[in-house]
Amino acid sequence: MTITTTRRGFVAGLAAAAFTPQVAWARKSGNYDVIVRGGMVFDGLGNAPRAADLGIAGDRIAAIGKLGRARGALEIDARGQAVAPGFVNMLSWSNESLIEDGRSQGDIRQGVTLEVMGEGTSMGPLNAEMKARAVKEQGDIHYPVTWTSLADYLAFLETKGVSCNVASFIGAGTLRAHEVGYDDLRASPEQLHRMQDLVRAEMRAGALGIGSSLIYAPDNFANTDELVALASAAAEFGGGYISHMRNESDQLLEAVDELLEIARRSGARVQAYHLKASGRRNWDKGAKVLAKLDAARKAGIDASANVYTYTAAATGLDASMPLWVQQGGRDKWIARLRDPAIRARVLAEMRGVPVGWDNTYRNAGSPENVLLLGFDNPALKPLTGKSLAEVSKMRGTSPEDTIIDLVIEDGSRVDTAYFTMNEDNLKANLAWKWTMLGSDAASMAPEGKFLARMPHPRAYGTFARFLGRYVRDQQVMPLAEGIRRLTSLPVQQLGLKGRGRIAPNYMADVVVFDPAKITDHATFDKPHQYATGVSDVLVGGRAVLRGGEHTGARAGRFVKGPGWRG
Repeated sequence: MTITTTRRGFVAGLAAAAFTPQVAWARKSGNYDVIVRGGMVFDGLGNAPRAADLGIAGDRIAAIGKLGRARGALEIDARGQAVAPGFVNMLSWSNESLIEDGRSQGDIRQGVTLEVMGEGTSMGPLNAEMKARAVKEQGDIHYPVTWTSLADYLAFLETKGVSCNVASFIGAGTLRAHEVGYDDLRASPEQLHRMQDLVRAEMRAGALGIGSSLIYAPDNFANTDELVALASAAAEFGGGYISHMRNESDQLLEAVDELLEIARRSGARVQAYHLKASGRRNWDKGAKVLAKLDAARKAGIDASANVYTYTAAATGLDASMPLWVQQGGRDKWIARLRDPAIRARVLAEMRGVPVGWDNTYRNAGSPENVLLLGFDNPALKPLTGKSLAEVSKMRGTSPEDTIIDLVIEDGSRVDTAYFTMNEDNLKANLAWKWTMLGSDAASMAPEGKFLARMPHPRAYGTFARFLGRYVRDQQVMPLAEGIRRLTSLPVQQLGLKGRGRIAPNYMADVVVFDPAKITDHATFDKPHQYATGVSDVLVGGRAVLRGGEHTGARAGRFVKGPGWRG
């Protein structure tokens, strides 16, 4: 890969930078905590790179240029490699994996330095009933729930020790569970007022905004007015609204309209989680979606999207059942499925055209396109990695009956992958200049409790696959633009300051990687495989990855959102 150079973007802002005392002393003395030498430095703004050294003092970038005689307590040889701001995972499900293993190995080895959580469900705010339910419904990873607010949880991770930075949206479903419960009911004015107060408290404590996941219960039970009210409360503090939209298939265009309506009415910037057109019959809608988003941006709406770099989604078998049967939470859902009359109604709706819900099994097209990834029940774990078609044949039951039986027997939603998308739409979504990346997975390691399940390969490969397959090999965009999508763009959309760029006084979250070698290796058959090509990662100026190996450092921090009142 040819990398051109320029000085543009590195000089601007130097005179105005208010250097910290540690940065000022390092610049004056020529003694740095870290010097990254000889790399091609990408500023994160999409500009072409520049051959330069990087001097770091404490947790900040102190100098960019030729630092010949300067000395660093740690010196990293980056010759022949790219040096970029740390990458942002805009859709992380590392809520529990970081409790089990704070090293964040799967993502750190791809250059991810910030995990952003909160798709519909967040780790707070919680009440006593929600805490008890959370403990009861834990899968392979067990832990006490010692926090109440979302901010308390993020502070708990920082205190416990994690290698990555962490941040989160407030789950709209979590807010609804807190005040309304798990049933399909309208929030009363008093309940909605309390939900807004919870939003304001979490925003002041560092949350990023509101995250919804509208194909699931109880999120789906919220109407547009409720979501506007929550997003408006977040927008008071500069927070955004990010959503797994209400439908990604037959009513995809209507779902985009709702997202944009929420933006117009609340004043919040908005983002679509894992943008897709789900199901072959809907693939032609992909271009129409991007046209809608472009028109909205021209009209002044700050709309964006994120994607993962695969054509298979991963969720649960709950995404194949009507939402009314899931009211009240997991135990009531499973109890209803045991009732023969209710089961018959559910089967009929699963086999028909969905009305008011999004049937992901139908979008997959056939049971061969549904892969079972993880179970809680030890007796069912041998089915991990088999298709729904295989298990249905083994049991002599229809695919729909098998789905219901597996949920009842496992006592869970059952982790599942659905092959519903096409490559052309994925590439078009990646090419849209306001698209960023999110794994929609946990950051894990090929060891311990993580081996009890077969995750979607996106857990280990999303970012390396983006830079390798799509940027380098298929040239969907130049490398500098690809780095912008992973750095300054998401930071901008999150409303954060002082991050996402290689610039003086910015946070020293830095990744060193070889653009010619970065590669994903995880597959659906063998998902627990690290990506390669990233040699060094710094989080807050501390080396977390050196020479491709984890140092064990736990340098991550709770990154506060724009409304933080510290």
